[in-house]
Amino acid sequence: MSTSPSSAKEGKGNMKENTNPSPRQFTANIQVVGSFFLFFNSWGFANAYGVFQTYYETDLLRHESPSNISWIGSVQAFLLLLVGGLLTGPLFDAGYVQHLVAFGSFMVVFGMMMTSLCQTYWQVFLAQGITVGIGVGCLLIPSLAIVPQYFDKHRAFAMGVAISGSSIGGVLYPIIFLRLQPKIGFPWTVRILAFVALVTLSMPLVGMKPKKLPPTPRKLFDWPAFKDKPYTFFTIGEFFGFAGIYIPFYYVTSYAQQRGIIEGQLALYLLVIMNAASTFGRVIPNFLADKTGPLNVAAPFTAVCALLGFCWVAIESTAGLVVFAVLYGFFTGTFISLCGPCIASLSPNLSALGTHMGMSFGLSGFGLFLGSPVAGALLSQYGFTAVQVWCGATNIAAAVFILAARLAASGPKLIFKA
Repeated sequence: MSTSPSSAKEGKGNMKENTNPSPRQFTANIQVVGSFFLFFNSWGFANAYGVFQTYYETDLLRHESPSNISWIGSVQAFLLLLVGGLLTGPLFDAGYVQHLVAFGSFMVVFGMMMTSLCQTYWQVFLAQGITVGIGVGCLLIPSLAIVPQYFDKHRAFAMGVAISGSSIGGVLYPIIFLRLQPKIGFPWTVRILAFVALVTLSMPLVGMKPKKLPPTPRKLFDWPAFKDKPYTFFTIGEFFGFAGIYIPFYYVTSYAQQRGIIEGQLALYLLVIMNAASTFGRVIPNFLADKTGPLNVAAPFTAVCALLGFCWVAIESTAGLVVFAVLYGFFTGTFISLCGPCIASLSPNLSALGTHMGMSFGLSGFGLFLGSPVAGALLSQYGFTAVQVWCGATNIAAAVFILAARLAASGPKLIFKA
């Protein structure tokens, strides 16, 4: 059967048309990029706080205890989950998406600019802890809720790409700080970080928009949800996970320096290595989660975080700390990126998913609020071994409750997508 030259050309033209992304695909990809930059400037600053912790301990706030200094980062991360998880959801549902992004962006930039002027502990606490914390909290729900509306297939992977922005922010912000602070000083370095935030937050401000909004604003609380055992077990596990997961991010550099294990710049870059590895942990296991279910991935990966926390006690070499930073960063990235999909899979009523996600994040935020300051108090009282055991213990408690959530959802079945 012969084909005319004109029909062949027409067929090639159709093939070319089919390879071009549709406007719908382009809009969906824009949401992923916008969400990436929201995570870059929300969780990215939370992940980068370890570099500020080290600087404050040795310079600006050297007269304060490690526990007091860690309260700044803990309050910032706590407000990220409390404001973002509980308080901004009804505003998002009511259509105030651009208002949340605009106000959150302003607060982040303004808070960092004010941090550059600070001289005392309480000034830093108010500027970097409270102001930036409120700002990043306003960015959380838009970063989480918009992308899933545009994807039916590969939703977990799309979210993994967006959430990887938090790790990239946790890599780039510390590098900028470490490279510039010795040359131009703390004030101008922090101002440059604020300018980077201003530029990168302009993208979601212009390009992000929800595909649909709920017909009625969601409730702030749905207390009957806690009668559902899988949801309750996972929320408890999330609390313990956030209490322990960030401890090495705050203290691994101090551990390397004070023990004399690593000298020079490499000790300062352990946080960067950890966040870089976390990028892959937020993307690669999400492929597996799409096929096996998020709980089946989250439980064993969190158990590995606990094992690494206990192994940290025995690490006394440069190579060991670098390997620890890579592995711990990878496995913690999985826990953080799968919290949302896990809650979605366990929500007792999907029509109230926003409420259930907000309640779970808000309550687990208390783990972030308490975990690192408790570690700082243990460090002052008993040394680094107590900090490392606290890290391992909280992570193992998280793994146990996540496993309990999976078993409560499936029963004693070994193979079950959950």
